[in-house]
Amino acid sequence: MIGGTVLRIVAILISAVFVAGVWISTDQPDFSFLRFYSVAVLVVTIALAIWDKWLWRSRLAQKLSSVSRDVSGTWEARLESLWIDPATQERPPIKTVYLVIRQTSTGASVTLISDESKSRSSNARVIQEDGSWLIHYIYTNEPDVSVLKQSPIHHGSGVLAITGNPAKRVSGTYWTDRDSKGKLTTQRRSKRLGEDLRDCAELFGSDEGSP
Repeated sequence: MIGGTVLRIVAILISAVFVAGVWISTDQPDFSFLRFYSVAVLVVTIALAIWDKWLWRSRLAQKLSSVSRDVSGTWEARLESLWIDPATQERPPIKTVYLVIRQTSTGASVTLISDESKSRSSNARVIQEDGSWLIHYIYTNEPDVSVLKQSPIHHGSGVLAITGNPAKRVSGTYWTDRDSKGKLTTQRRSKRLGEDLRDCAELFGSDEGSP
């Protein structure tokens, strides 16, 4: 969302231009309208907050080409690692993971939850490139303590393409600083935001993560 400082600067510039325009056209400045300045800033701030959090998701707003695609929620996904185990010369089995995306009109965060770890984005953007909508993100992976020895904390990035409007799926690739990479393909989506593996699994009627 647009910060308060930026908002105030914009309001001051608009006020200055208005005063200058009146001064030039009437040969005398008119500052009387400035008594409404704080009210105007408050109204604009509230309007922008409502847009940033809710209105941009509306069906009508989503039809606008300049508005970010709404991909918020929990996505059930297939993760296919292309890493080859040097001991067995085989790839890890494909597994089900969950992609939790929190989003406003101007920002996003991506959390990937699996049975072994949780990856949290430090930077994520939903952007349009050549007419297509993409999610770019950089993340830190935090393994469960039970697998920390064979899978230490690491960092990576990913690019996911958004299909459909409303979004039907997201899919793409990721890379890590462990010289590994893989593919992510979403299958189902819930508008609710999962917090952990069990919570996410329950959204899709799975008992994964249950004790």
